[in-house]
Amino acid sequence: MSDQPQRTSRALRPIPNLIFASRWLQLPLYLGLIVAQGVYVYHFLVELVHLVEAVFGSQAALQALVTSIGYKSDVQLNSLNETVIMLVVLALIDVVMISNLLIMVIVGGYETFVSRMELEGHPDQPEWLSHVNASVLKVKLATAIIGISSIHLLKTFINAANYDLKVLMWQTIIHIVFLLSALAIALTDRLMSHNSSDPH
Repeated sequence: MSDQPQRTSRALRPIPNLIFASRWLQLPLYLGLIVAQGVYVYHFLVELVHLVEAVFGSQAALQALVTSIGYKSDVQLNSLNETVIMLVVLALIDVVMISNLLIMVIVGGYETFVSRMELEGHPDQPEWLSHVNASVLKVKLATAIIGISSIHLLKTFINAANYDLKVLMWQTIIHIVFLLSALAIALTDRLMSHNSSDPH
């Protein structure tokens, strides 16, 4: 009789192994995000080239920049002005921050949910990766999303004349919701960490 639970355990072992191995189905998702990262790098370089060309007087590059940032002016632009430069730079920063978010999702997600990367001792190991887990990753992602939302909001307010009042209002409300969500996630994570460390 005592051997029955052990035999049942052995019989069920392939199923847990299959379930555990299913984590590798996430690998194509992370590889897809790497491709998306490449698209963002290409977009960044295109915008940067347009900015440099516009500095040297290229009207085609200037028009491409003005179109990409959605800038409108009553006066025909013949050269870069401070507002356009600021909006383009903010757009480039936006791309960099989204790229950082992608890296956090790719590296942190793979390390947490798929397989260890065994980067201990590597000189380029990200500092945050040494203590990453699902809770830490959620807080970091929420913080990154707030940063991206802040850049978008700043771009909108700099170019406020070209936006409807409802757009400005809803972008501000959405940003506040992101802030409150991040605070809630951080507070929940802190409470859970406190409860897990409480011996009682």
